Amino acid sequence: MNQIAIGKRLTLGFGLLLALSLLGTLLGVWQLHAASVSTQAVIEQPLAKERLITDWYRLIHTAVRRTTAIAKSSDASLANYFAEEQKLSAGTTTEIQKKVEGLMQTDAERALFADISALRRTYTESRDTVIRLRREGDADKADALLETRFVPAAKQYMGRVEALMELQRKALDQSAAPIKAANDKARMWLIALGAITCGLGVVLAATITRSITRPLSESVAVADTIARGDLTAQVQSTSSDETGQLLRALADMQHSLASVIGQIRDAGNQIASASDQIAGGTQDLSSRTEHTAANLQQTASSMEQFTATVQQSAEAARTASTLASSAAEVASQGGSLVAQVVATMDDIHTSSRRIADIIGVIDGIAFQTNILALNAAVEAARAGEQGRGFAVVAGEVRSLAQRSAEAAKEIKGLISSSVEKVGAGTQLVQDAGAAMQNIVTSVGRVTEVVAHIAASAREQSDGIAMVNGAIAQLDQATQQNAALVEESAAAAQSLREQAHRLAEAASSFKVTEGTDLRRPASAAAVPKPRLLPA
Repeated sequence: MNQIAIGKRLTLGFGLLLALSLLGTLLGVWQLHAASVSTQAVIEQPLAKERLITDWYRLIHTAVRRTTAIAKSSDASLANYFAEEQKLSAGTTTEIQKKVEGLMQTDAERALFADISALRRTYTESRDTVIRLRREGDADKADALLETRFVPAAKQYMGRVEALMELQRKALDQSAAPIKAANDKARMWLIALGAITCGLGVVLAATITRSITRPLSESVAVADTIARGDLTAQVQSTSSDETGQLLRALADMQHSLASVIGQIRDAGNQIASASDQIAGGTQDLSSRTEHTAANLQQTASSMEQFTATVQQSAEAARTASTLASSAAEVASQGGSLVAQVVATMDDIHTSSRRIADIIGVIDGIAFQTNILALNAAVEAARAGEQGRGFAVVAGEVRSLAQRSAEAAKEIKGLISSSVEKVGAGTQLVQDAGAAMQNIVTSVGRVTEVVAHIAASAREQSDGIAMVNGAIAQLDQATQQNAALVEESAAAAQSLREQAHRLAEAASSFKVTEGTDLRRPASAAAVPKPRLLPA
């Protein structure tokens, strides 16, 4: 039954009931028609005979009373008065008798009719004699004949007619028995068919109702279970009707919900894990940013010292130039001046070496800052949309670090040149100490070298100013990085809390263990961020 659609099921049930009702109606009509035909065939002729015989009996009874009245009357003209009526009555009786004779079918009817015909002849002869005697005025004979012959003949005649009439009534009663039996049979057929129709209707109604309400009850129970968050119920349906389709749709919905909840759980766990990793990476980045800021402060302090040294070198270069200019005038003091120049050149050489070391430190700081900026860009890329601003700052820091490195390289080249020139000057001074005779020439060369040193000192001062500006910008970028790191840490904490709330919401659903929870590509595991060494 459950393999048939509900519409077809109802159509089949009601169609069967309608067919049975129509069959009952047709059977009733047929039985009524058969009863009508049987009634007409069985009763029509006996009833006609009974009516004719009844009319015949009434005519005889009327004729007997009329003859008796004529015989008993003292008026002789009464016979003449009833003569015409008597003639008409006799003619009608004869016609009825002929009709009845033609309807006699059984032997009993024919024998009884023969007796009636013989008695009628006796009756008519005595009647005619009585009327004739009364017309002739012989009242006594007429009265005597009336009592002796007419009345007994009339009684016998009417008795036999009455017997024939009773025979017809009995025949009618006997004819009614088959009709009653046919009616009873038709009634039993109709009652049986009605009972079968009602019984079948009850069975069909119960079967169809149960086949519809039971799956609907199961569907309601499944929907209620899903509404309570329990997705572990086993939903099975083998029927192919609408209720079976509903149960299978509920089963598909339950599986889809279980799959979605599983995906939400996995996504929540992955988000929580990713947010924990982001928070850890952000904290590490914050500590590195603080360390970078401290290094920048140290670098700024070293650059202040380097600036002072360079200024001293520039001052020394100017002093050397003045001494070289006046060397020609104070040749007598050449020895002492040469000694002073040697000492000054040694100081310059030492300062140049210190400047070269500081420039090496600056170059290392720029390289480390470039690495930190690269790490910050990687972390910003992994942070997604929230790390976009941090990525811009990281790019700016990296650019400043590269510029610092380039400036440091330029300063290093200048310092190297200065060291070489200082070495040459020292050699010249030593040569001047060894051979004072060449002092004039040496002083000219020293003047030229000192001019170069002064120019180099100016260039160094400009480069150091640029380095100081770059360090200030790098310090500002570092402070901005620290603020962005704090914002990223707050965002990671908020993301972690949202992931926990999502996991709690998903945990309110009960899912069968081992459910096939297919995850979309977007829910893939988030790789753990890789931190570059400081």
